[in-house]
Amino acid sequence: MIKKCLFPVAGYGTRFLPATKAMPKEILPVVNKPLVQYGVEEAAEAGIHEFGFVTGRGKRAIEDHFDISYELEHQIAGSGKEDLLTSIRDLIDHNTFAFTRQVEMKGLGHAILSGRNLVGDNPFAVVLADDFCVGPGEGEDGVMAQMVKLYNQFRCSIVAIEEVPADETHKYGVIAGESMKDGLYRITDMVEKPAPEDAPSNMAIIGRYILTPDIFDILERTPAGKNGEIQITDALLQQAKNGCVLAYQFKGQRFDCGSIDGFVEATNYVYENIYKKQK
Repeated sequence: MIKKCLFPVAGYGTRFLPATKAMPKEILPVVNKPLVQYGVEEAAEAGIHEFGFVTGRGKRAIEDHFDISYELEHQIAGSGKEDLLTSIRDLIDHNTFAFTRQVEMKGLGHAILSGRNLVGDNPFAVVLADDFCVGPGEGEDGVMAQMVKLYNQFRCSIVAIEEVPADETHKYGVIAGESMKDGLYRITDMVEKPAPEDAPSNMAIIGRYILTPDIFDILERTPAGKNGEIQITDALLQQAKNGCVLAYQFKGQRFDCGSIDGFVEATNYVYENIYKKQK
């Protein structure tokens, strides 16, 4: 069973400067909730209740968000605003949160390796909060819930993928694979941020993973790759060669909230399709 989820949140968020000069990008609000809370809610919906955060300097606000603010609750008591804290209090009351630091920024693979002490010898999920994902429809499984069901069937590492325009492959890890059934592939090759002419396909990995714990030993042996960083793509390719890694073309929609355009699109979507319906 997948009980643990890791959030690598140590990045600087430079594309959102100056907003992220003193505030973590993961705390930027998508309407009325910070981006990272949507990721935690998606994982909690999938039955995951132990959350680990790989943070860095200047990220204290994330830790504070997933903690009780007694002073704030005291100030709004009896004002009719208590319900505004219901969603975050529910997460705090029913889940556990732990934090560790990535002292040096040396890539996503290094960030995941830095969270080893939070995960232990267990399979675990990874959510990149920059990728805001919604399920295919009301009452249907979110992306992480879809992947957990696949893990329960196949018991191997799984990455979420989606088709991207050929001229955008340089932004992603890109896979090649053998089709097992509709939307599910056994990975045969993975390339980190290839030029369009070098890309093995247009199937790009997005920020949802389920990883088996042997990935940590592989990451420890993985040399620095593109941009001098330890790439999770390189480690997953080695894992695929040793056994099996699956790529899953998820059902739903993903917004790239690491970019200004994607963040605005996500905000508009949440306002029209979630926030207004809850009022």
